[in-house]
Amino acid sequence: MPRKSATTATPSVPGGDDRRPNHAAGAGSTVPTVTLGKAVPANAAAVAVPAFSDRLNKVDGVRKAVLDRAGFAGRVGQTLVLDDGDSARIVVGLGPAAKVGATALRKAGAAFTKALRGHRRAAFVLPDDTGDLTQAQAAGAVAEGVVLGGYRFDAYRSQAPKKGAASVTVVVEDPRAARPALDRALASADAVTFARNLVNEPGGALTPAVFAEAVTERASAAGLTVEVLDAKAIEAAGLGGIVAVNKGSVHPARLVHLTYEPADPLLDEDGDPVTVALVGKGITFDSGGLSLKPADGMMDMKCDMAGAAAVSAAMCALPALDVPVRVESWTPLTDNMTGGDAQRPGDVYTARNGTTVEVLNTDAEGRLVLADALALATETKKAAVLDLATLTGACMVALGDKIAGILGNDDELLGDVEEAAEVAGERVWQLPLPADYRAQLDSSIADLKNIGTRFGGTLTAGLFLQEFVADGTPWVHMDIAGPAFLAAEDGEHPKGATGFGVRTLLALLAAWGEDVTDQVDAED
Repeated sequence: MPRKSATTATPSVPGGDDRRPNHAAGAGSTVPTVTLGKAVPANAAAVAVPAFSDRLNKVDGVRKAVLDRAGFAGRVGQTLVLDDGDSARIVVGLGPAAKVGATALRKAGAAFTKALRGHRRAAFVLPDDTGDLTQAQAAGAVAEGVVLGGYRFDAYRSQAPKKGAASVTVVVEDPRAARPALDRALASADAVTFARNLVNEPGGALTPAVFAEAVTERASAAGLTVEVLDAKAIEAAGLGGIVAVNKGSVHPARLVHLTYEPADPLLDEDGDPVTVALVGKGITFDSGGLSLKPADGMMDMKCDMAGAAAVSAAMCALPALDVPVRVESWTPLTDNMTGGDAQRPGDVYTARNGTTVEVLNTDAEGRLVLADALALATETKKAAVLDLATLTGACMVALGDKIAGILGNDDELLGDVEEAAEVAGERVWQLPLPADYRAQLDSSIADLKNIGTRFGGTLTAGLFLQEFVADGTPWVHMDIAGPAFLAAEDGEHPKGATGFGVRTLLALLAAWGEDVTDQVDAED
C-alpha cells in the first residue's frame, strides 16, 4: 500500500530518566534481521519449504507420505521441522493456493521464525504461486512476518539470551526490484516493535515523562515537529479531563503533540494540506483510581497506554513511508492512581470544549483524557480524526481478544478503516452508535456523566467520545482493549504487547485519497 521506497530504523526501547533501570540505554527487544537474495546462502542452516494445503503432493523435496505421517495438513502457519541437527528444512503451510495473499505469507514468515530452533542463519524461498501479489509484495509480507514473529522483549532479564537474533534471507528472482517493498515492510515492522517495547515496559518505569521523552527522541529523529505540554500547560489549556485523572498521581501528566508534514502534501478544495488527526489513550498504569480494580484486573494494566503507543509509533514511521497526507497526533499521558487528592466518584470537571462531566466511576478514565484530546484535535479543520484506546472490557466480552471494535460517525471512513485493517492483517468489527443510548449519559447535575448502564458499555463509551468531536468532522474510534495485549501468542502477535493498530494506521494513511480495495487480500 505505501507509495514509495522507504528507509528503516533500528528498533529501540524508550529512553528514560534517572528513575529508569540501568538497562534503559540498551536494546529492549530482539528481532530478526532480514535481507534479500537471489539464492539460498551457503551458510543458511535452515530453509523454509512453502506448502499449499491442496498441493501437498508437490512440496519441493518432501514426499506426501512424510507429511501425512506427521499430520501436516498445510494450514496457514503450520510447520513441520525436518532437522538433522546441523541443518533443517522447515515445511511451512500457506493454506489453499487460491487464497494465498499477504496475510498467509505474513503468518508463514512468523511461523518459520519461531520454528528455527536455534539456527541463526536461515532462508525463506518464496512459493512459485503468490496469487495476486508480485514477488516483491510477497517478499515484503514474509519479511514483516519474520520480524514480528521473531520479536522478543528482553529488557528485564538478568542475563541476556545466549543466542542473538536470527538472520533470514528472503529468496526472490529480482532482489533489486523487491528492495522498496522490503524497506516498507521493515519500516512498518520497526514501528510495531517500538509500540510493543513501550507497552511491555512496566508502569513504574514508563511514567508519563519517560514516555514523552522516548517519543520525543524518536519523533525528532524521524523529522517530525514535537510539542510536549507539561502539567502546568495542560491545566492552562483547560484540559480538565487529563487534570482530573492525574490528581491521584505523583507523576505529572504530559500531552505529546506530533506533526508530520509531507514534502508534497495532498491538498483539499481550498488549496490547504489535507490533515488527518490521530489520538491515542495514554494511561501508563491504571489502578482504577478510587473505583479500585481487583488484583487480577490490575496485573496487565501497564498496557493501558497501547493506544498512545500505537499512534506515536505510526507517526514516527510516516516519513519513511513517504505518506502523502499531513498528520497530527495528540497523546494524553497520565497514570490513574489512588493518591490523597484523587478524583472521587461524584466529582465534576470541565473539559476542554466547556462540557461539564460528572465522574461516577473513576475506572472509566480513558474516555476523560481522550475527550480533551479529541476536542483539541478538532478545533481546527481536519479531514478525519481517528482515536485508538484500550477503552472497555465490554469490547472484549463482545469480540474476544483478537478483534478490535470500531465505531464512528462516517460510513466512508469506517469502510476505509476496515479495508486498511484487512490489508494490514489486523481484525476489526464495526459496532453501532445507537442515538437512543445517549440518554444513559445524562447527568442530574452536569452536562454528562462518564458511564451508562452495565450493558452496551463499548457503545456508550463511543457516544461519550462523540460529544467531543467537532460537528462535521469524520471520526472513527478503535477500541483495542482485546488485541493490544495477549495472554498467548497468535500468529505474528507475541504474548504480551502486540502493537495492534500501527499497521492499520500506516496502511490507511499511506493510501489516503486512493482506492485501496484492489490491495485487499483474498484471504479472510
